[in-house]
Amino acid sequence: MSATTTPTPAKLQLMELLAAIGTAQWRDFAAAAAHHGLTSTQAKVLAQLNGPLPMRALATLLVCDASNVTGIIDRLEARSLVRREPDPSDRRVKNVVATDEGRDIIRRVREEMQATSGALDTLDPAESTTLYELLARLRPGMEKSA
Repeated sequence: MSATTTPTPAKLQLMELLAAIGTAQWRDFAAAAAHHGLTSTQAKVLAQLNGPLPMRALATLLVCDASNVTGIIDRLEARSLVRREPDPSDRRVKNVVATDEGRDIIRRVREEMQATSGALDTLDPAESTTLYELLARLRPGMEKSA
């Protein structure tokens, strides 16, 4: 093996690195959310709302009971960051929709994630492209098992 060859990391090493990066990114996200008076869970809800989403689907994404989601949505709704709407195909189902203000605040939270942004700034364009492609390949398998 030459001095410039990096040994192939073991799967456990990759998993530990992903966990460490995920934890650091989550801390950065939570700190930016707190700056806007949001809990990390409230910010996570806003980040998931790319369109109308049923309350039950939010509970699944948050890995919590649907009754917990009600309180989270109540608090976000009180701040005019989300609204509830009846589902057009089943009026018994309530969809949660981010308001313009809610979309704006989650955009600002993401922009204020200094540690994550700074770490990504260390990559050159080719490295950013490679990282994006690799993460995009991992994402479907990670989301499927969740």
